[in-house]
Amino acid sequence: MTTQFPRLFSPLTIGSVTLKNRIMSTGHDTVLPTESRVNDALIAYHRARAQGGVGLVVLQVSGVHESARYTSHALMATDDDCIPGYRSLAEALHGEGCKVFAQLFHPGREIMETADGLLAVAYSASVSPNERFHVMPRALTVAQIADIVTGYGAAARRMQQAGIDGVEVVASHGYLPSQFLNPRVNRRQDDYGGSDEARRRFLSEVLDAIRAATGPDFVIGLRISAGELDAEGLAEDEALITVAALEDKLDYVSVIAGNSASIGGSVHIVPPMTVANAYLAPVAARFKARLNIPVMVAGRINQPHEAEQVIASGQADVCGMTRALICDPDMPAKAAAGRQDDIRACIACNQACIGRFHRGLPISCIQHPQSGRELQYGTPTPAAQRRQVLVIGGGPAGMKAASIAAQRGHSVRLYESGPRLGGQAALAQLLPGRAEFGGLITNLQSELQRYGVEVSLNSPVDRALVKRLAPDAVIVATGARPRRPDMETGGAMQVLDAWQILRDDAPTGRSVLIADWRCDWVGPGIAIRLASAGCRVKLAVNGTNPGQLLQMYVRDDLVAQLHRLGVEVIPYARLYGHDDDTVFMQHTASEEAMLFDGIDTLVLCQGQEPEDGLLAELAGIDAEVHAIGDCLAPRTAEEAIFEGMRVAWTL
Repeated sequence: MTTQFPRLFSPLTIGSVTLKNRIMSTGHDTVLPTESRVNDALIAYHRARAQGGVGLVVLQVSGVHESARYTSHALMATDDDCIPGYRSLAEALHGEGCKVFAQLFHPGREIMETADGLLAVAYSASVSPNERFHVMPRALTVAQIADIVTGYGAAARRMQQAGIDGVEVVASHGYLPSQFLNPRVNRRQDDYGGSDEARRRFLSEVLDAIRAATGPDFVIGLRISAGELDAEGLAEDEALITVAALEDKLDYVSVIAGNSASIGGSVHIVPPMTVANAYLAPVAARFKARLNIPVMVAGRINQPHEAEQVIASGQADVCGMTRALICDPDMPAKAAAGRQDDIRACIACNQACIGRFHRGLPISCIQHPQSGRELQYGTPTPAAQRRQVLVIGGGPAGMKAASIAAQRGHSVRLYESGPRLGGQAALAQLLPGRAEFGGLITNLQSELQRYGVEVSLNSPVDRALVKRLAPDAVIVATGARPRRPDMETGGAMQVLDAWQILRDDAPTGRSVLIADWRCDWVGPGIAIRLASAGCRVKLAVNGTNPGQLLQMYVRDDLVAQLHRLGVEVIPYARLYGHDDDTVFMQHTASEEAMLFDGIDTLVLCQGQEPEDGLLAELAGIDAEVHAIGDCLAPRTAEEAIFEGMRVAWTL
């Protein structure tokens, strides 16, 4: 084992449990369970990370009371029928040398949905509304509080019976324990409010109930936001004082930031790539300096060297690296073996992890589609027969197809017509705050090299070349080109597309209007780039809001930047045409005309059209032909990489 990360790979004892290393997968909803129970898919998901060397897995939240069902797919620990599933999960992870804790949870007012689509009756410390979900809760009665406290204890007992190593009470992100702690939410004047000590009573009783139900040797931890980063949220000092007051009831504390109740605070639940790596380590250091129990921290810790620095500097004892493990379950083993160059680094795009969760779908990763699909796409099986495979196009789809096909034992050649690999990802990384997206290219290139794919750049492909190469299978991944829509034109206004802006093909005028049909990250990104350069920018979106198709934390972060830069946003706007200095649009709801005068440059963010000419050219050729990615239908990197993996899996 390498000594490059000696602190990260040193053991740590927490209560009665010893972790083999300091890498943790924090609690995160996977949308894999069915009927509120642990199932084979969830076990396979966590086993993959345990096999990859992670020291601790903290399971996704488990509801402790019927009023805790914050989504239709939440795990529940409210009756003994849950025990066999947790036992199977614990045995699977223990078999790989990994420890496992379970999160015990009540959302309070933070209710997202119900199974039948009706609005739930939500409960909180007081009748204090939630801003983000627009929920008006009921104040819990003293009898209801007692019932919920009992639920925490009973759930912990079930976890202990199942062989789970410990439990973590979720007081982070503005959930129910935080709602009691927060004087701006808890306005009670009984035994559970009115003073700091009274506001701590609910959480104190919860911890006491868990200890009474499990005994002195069972690990009990607390996850708390060290600042909910919202004007009405729990402040950092309030969180620190709380943990210090309850320290004798805890074996560890896990520090995070943000809250679920506001748009700005919720961005920190899964921070996007615009947020600095390991940004909460200095906050965790305050807790570490004050407390005598182990401190865990998460928040954009993507690489082992970042985690090593956090631990070596004494800022925390354990690092949550959840998205890094979704992107590369083998990251710990690779780091321990000195193979850090082989690690597939998370780029914090939020697209297939939390983005799929918010759509009610099992989470995955755009770079590693096997995540969340372990039962279907576990370890690639060797090909029954070695075949000659030709991949045409060096964007994400082609690169993933080539690497998976080669990994399975095929002889693979990849031809790219341009001078470099990456496709549209090479453009995406040029937008403000999106440089990390280029890591996708770096990771895929590393896979190509690792599995011996032969790459030819500046090599256009036609039917004659394919016939001469005589492959057994052809994978066409020729991508897409910017769409130039038909529109009325009556003047000499400068019209550029997004790709031209990113390549600096031509300077824009002072006054710019961006016509954003796709409503993804391109239009807002171009707007931020041009506004930062001093242009007066209008962003006209053919949708209800900028970034309508994006994961909400990415979208909200972009909207915040647009607002700070003074970009004027025009929703419901369909491009119609232009003359010398006026852009003509139509309101998509009222169908009335919208005119924008004094425009120097019109920037088109109108999506892409498939580059599929080669597909027609290859019709009837003596080879198995597959089309993947944007040449099949322009979508996103997630679909492109998934299709690349899927087609290579079948060869």
